[in-house]
Amino acid sequence: MQVTMTFRHMEQSDALKAYAEEKLERITKYIDGPIGAHVYFSVEKKIRHIVEIVINSKGVSTKASEATNDMYAAIDAVIDKIERQLVRYKEKIKAHKPSADEHGRPISKKIYEADSIEANTDSVIIKTTTETAKPMSVEEAVMQMDLLHKDFIVFTDSDSNEINVLYRRKDGNFGLIEPHRA
Repeated sequence: MQVTMTFRHMEQSDALKAYAEEKLERITKYIDGPIGAHVYFSVEKKIRHIVEIVINSKGVSTKASEATNDMYAAIDAVIDKIERQLVRYKEKIKAHKPSADEHGRPISKKIYEADSIEANTDSVIIKTTTETAKPMSVEEAVMQMDLLHKDFIVFTDSDSNEINVLYRRKDGNFGLIEPHRA
């Protein structure tokens, strides 16, 4: 686990660093692969101790903060919050796990040079990537969007086996684009 710590309005403390790293080890059982954690310690008005933790790993991004009168209590409370979020995420993933015979569809994403499109000339492709539209339900797609902080997600509907696009509307609600069958 790669841990970065930032101290705001206070002196760095090796004891706080060691305590936070020790507590962060609890979350490794919920996330596979490399984990990046950023811990922010700050003090306001000399009595309000705030700890904020941001975790990033393999598409899982979670954040929590807590403010108390004691920095160690704030660390404990924010680790508990992160742990609850990761447990909830892991349970949702298990509940929405596609069966072994369902495979995602490969989709290609191309990025075009803007000048070539505006000038009505042959479009210049800057970058092409191929990704897999994983089979999932609409509810799981919403959860993935929230966890990954994305504005849209392309996925294969596990019920209809069709490519769908789920997007976040400006009003905060979600829109779903489904293929039309004639």
